[in-house]
Amino acid sequence: MKKAYKTEVLLTAAQQQKANQTIGVCRYVYNLYLETAQKQYKETKKHLSGFDFSKWLNNVHTKQNDQWMKDVSSKAVKQAIMSGDRAFKNFFKGIAKFPRFKKRKNEDVKAYFPKNNATDLTVERHRIKIPTFGWVRLKEFGYIPTDATIINCTLSKKADRYFISVLCDVEKSEKAYESESEGIGVDLGMKEFAVCSNQLIFENVNKQERIIKLEKRLKRQQRKLSRSIEQNKNRQRGEFCAKNRQKQLLVVQQLHARLANMRKEYIRFVASVLVKTKPAFIAIEDLNVTGMMKNRHLSRAIASQNFKQFREFLIAKCLEIGIEIRLVDRWFPSSKCCSSCGEKNVGLSLADRIFTCGNCGLEMDRDFNASLNLKYTKAYTVVTE
Repeated sequence: MKKAYKTEVLLTAAQQQKANQTIGVCRYVYNLYLETAQKQYKETKKHLSGFDFSKWLNNVHTKQNDQWMKDVSSKAVKQAIMSGDRAFKNFFKGIAKFPRFKKRKNEDVKAYFPKNNATDLTVERHRIKIPTFGWVRLKEFGYIPTDATIINCTLSKKADRYFISVLCDVEKSEKAYESESEGIGVDLGMKEFAVCSNQLIFENVNKQERIIKLEKRLKRQQRKLSRSIEQNKNRQRGEFCAKNRQKQLLVVQQLHARLANMRKEYIRFVASVLVKTKPAFIAIEDLNVTGMMKNRHLSRAIASQNFKQFREFLIAKCLEIGIEIRLVDRWFPSSKCCSSCGEKNVGLSLADRIFTCGNCGLEMDRDFNASLNLKYTKAYTVVTE
């Protein structure tokens, strides 16, 4: 099966310059393709394919204007064009929004490097060989397997740190999975991140003191950056040095990255704990996160919970081991149904944290009751087959 390994790389000064140049060219080419494709569609009502744009870029545009694009990997440039082409096709199919131009400050551009020669993407314990870069030192030794077949890699930058994601073709373990316990239901929420039917409760990581302190520090640094921009917005170009502003912007980016890493590490921990219990299956609810985000009072708190990312991590781990993931429909009333007799409490509101059944008199925590309903329901879809 295919598996990706992402880790930080330590680049030399020359390699950092090369990486910044490559990522910058990929961003420029991607935005140029979006602009050209939009103009052609308005004039001819036809979509500009990535192959046609690539021919025009190499034979006409580069010879006349931008020779500096030749200094970076042509494969990375070609992949940036095909990414734009794929974005437009997904929009026409109705599975994605209209593609937007990529900004430098967002740092969401990646440089793609396929394996063209036998010596490309050679992995050793402490380094990897990237096309046009040469040997690059890995920060984490022994993380990328040296005996796996490498297909491609992508180089990215985040908060002044460089990362590489290597896609490998590894052999799937043929060892049969043996469950040691019955299945579990997992109810995700805001008060607690996850409440499980086997009495496991995972707290909301955003209520921890370390996260709260970082968020307060981030607010102060963002205000400092905003004051700098507001005080100098009317000055002419060249009248002042913007190095301090760039330093402050880097501080804000690093705090954002640290918060994101802490939240991501926590949901990885939760997924690992659930898998290590070796259940027969794991039942989760198909949450409508997009609809939940429309609540302007809760949208920020919902986004920081990373429900979608947790579901992806959990499915990936269960696919690797062989655990069945049961996806319950989002309209299933898991919180309002009694886990003992099945009676539905229609009047239950979000403020009611204790579920009370009017039929059998059952009283228990509403989240734990929902996890039991998810565990015992017969209406589900298996997503790990």
